Amino acid sequence: MATLAPPRTPTGLWTRNFGLYFVARSVALLGDAMLPVAVALAVRGAGFGDSGVGFVLAAWMAPFAALVLFGGVFADRFTARRMMVAADLVRVGSQTVVAAALFSGHPPLWLLLAMSALAGSAAAMFQPGVASMVPRVAADVQRANATLRVADAAAQLIGPAFAATLIAAFHTGTVYVLNAGTFAVSAACLLALRLPPAPPVGRGTSMVRNLREGWHEFRARTWMWSVILVWSVYGVLLFGPIYPLGSGLVTERLGAQAYGLTMSALGAGTVVGGIVAMRYRPARPLAAGAVALFGFALIPLSYAAHATLPLLVAGHVIGGGAWAFWSVMWATSVQTQVPPDVLNRVSAYEVAGSVGTVPIGQVLAGPAAGVLGAQTVLGAGAAVAVAGCLVLLAVPGIRGLRRA
Repeated sequence: MATLAPPRTPTGLWTRNFGLYFVARSVALLGDAMLPVAVALAVRGAGFGDSGVGFVLAAWMAPFAALVLFGGVFADRFTARRMMVAADLVRVGSQTVVAAALFSGHPPLWLLLAMSALAGSAAAMFQPGVASMVPRVAADVQRANATLRVADAAAQLIGPAFAATLIAAFHTGTVYVLNAGTFAVSAACLLALRLPPAPPVGRGTSMVRNLREGWHEFRARTWMWSVILVWSVYGVLLFGPIYPLGSGLVTERLGAQAYGLTMSALGAGTVVGGIVAMRYRPARPLAAGAVALFGFALIPLSYAAHATLPLLVAGHVIGGGAWAFWSVMWATSVQTQVPPDVLNRVSAYEVAGSVGTVPIGQVLAGPAAGVLGAQTVLGAGAAVAVAGCLVLLAVPGIRGLRRA
């Protein structure tokens, strides 16, 4: 039976360690939220157009997808904190180089591509450690994940507008300087954590064996690989097309301001979903999350149905709340159900599987819309979203997984 958590005193969550980790993640997330605006304006301002923007973004994603599995192995071998701090410091350097190039004039495309690839590689070394750090800095893992989800949503709300304001008032390079500063703050906070010793795992074994062990642990959990299988389909048919096509439909019909309002509604819904996840503790978290996730289908459905602005806003609030609640239930399940000594490697497989097919959906969205129409593609995405939730609830390992 699901229960409402009793009120906790601030010390229940806000210990010194969690406070430092919260600052590290919140500041870095704000910097990340600002960066897409800076990349788009910087690359276009340097004269490389839309194609240049696509190349620079792809230069980040390609090494991230290729290296994230190795990031999980290294995090287990050398500890997550060491890898995360090292990754932050590398990104301090890459963003500083881009800022200097922007302030000096028009940077060459090869430099932007190289620094984007370096930052993506560093992110691949950083991301697997996020899962294993949360249980080490917070006894209440679900509440910690929900709090971090709210911080992420706030960053997504504030970051793009803040970046645009800075660029208009100062210079595009200013955003890169600030982004480098966020990674420096993150590294300093992570270094200041007081954590018990975590003996490195697998130093006497080969990289291939470490990867095989992580794959074995991932494959042994039906609830985990089943979710990632659904997510692989979602990446192509739902996550990939939803924003490129949805943004076009809304802006063409209602204007750019209306689309901005719907994105703000999505962020507001994410905040609400995170707050609900702080309090509501279902006995079967993935089942509850899958039920909530039905609400996410309202986002592509509102695009496909040419909904009015109030209905678009309502659909995005509900969809954002559904997504946030599922995300907290999923992250908490992974962090509490997987043994700590393999958590980084298992998380790396989970991350790789979750994001690996999204670029395929993004690439295919335009051609598919040209043949079938954007409304049809997004309507199919809404149907896929509902079907995916039904599949999640039909898998006994997902439906029956109990809260640890």
